[in-house]
Amino acid sequence: EKTCTYPRKMLDSNLAVDESKLEYMARMPRGRDLLMNLVQKNHELIVFDIEDRFGIKEMLSDQSKDNMFLASFLYYFGVLTLAGDTPDLKVRLKVPNLVIKSLYVDRIQKMLLPDPGDRDEGANAAEQVYQKGDMAPLCAFMENKYFKVFHNRDYWWANELTIKTAFLTLLYNDILYIMDSETEINRRYADLTMIIRPDKRHGRIFDVLIEFKFVRLKHAGVTAEHARGLSMDELAKLPEIVRQMENGEKQVCAYGHELEQRYGNLRLKKFVVVALGFERVCFKKLS
Repeated sequence: EKTCTYPRKMLDSNLAVDESKLEYMARMPRGRDLLMNLVQKNHELIVFDIEDRFGIKEMLSDQSKDNMFLASFLYYFGVLTLAGDTPDLKVRLKVPNLVIKSLYVDRIQKMLLPDPGDRDEGANAAEQVYQKGDMAPLCAFMENKYFKVFHNRDYWWANELTIKTAFLTLLYNDILYIMDSETEINRRYADLTMIIRPDKRHGRIFDVLIEFKFVRLKHAGVTAEHARGLSMDELAKLPEIVRQMENGEKQVCAYGHELEQRYGNLRLKKFVVVALGFERVCFKKLS
């Protein structure tokens, strides 16, 4: 207000106590999957009622927490908020604001990449995307480090949202960007947009648009071992990868045109990223 400029950090992140609640949740059975889901755009958690008993014994030793307990815990400690009732009068809960969402993103990153050195390496790879328009280091990091934390049991629920969340935890930067997951563009949704903040447009960085696709191993007709042995050229020529890449290109071209129309002065880098299970990642950069 005094200097007529935006603050460097638009969001108040003085919320260490809230982060510790998410850390507690990440250690609980089903807690990781719950956090991964809640970071998605407009995701809501539906429960029959809000639990009202949180004894010390239950908090510290009971490892059989059901969905209602997990949701109620997050609600009472301020990292979920009421969003009204469903048509059948169940309780809807959602992430309250962007400050809390940034905590979810940060906690998921620490949950999946506990080694600080790995997190630094991932952050450096992410910088190459918006500083140089180079997606290759980030995709390589995903293959070599990030995907190692996923196990076979994760395949039953994995999809492009899982992949998007993994990339989002490394690319998330609310100091330089207006971050949006599933941006609405003419009633359609782009997977991830990073639009440079108005006060940061003087910097040598790019706006970014990414469309994510996920191909299950069985749909590609390969095993995990076979997938790991493919060269990048062989990977890119798999019929299902080709099909998903072509679909992604059409979407990115349409979304990119609409974003240019909306903002008018973008330095937009556009990418399609296709993951083959939790084994390989390929991408295409569109001009």
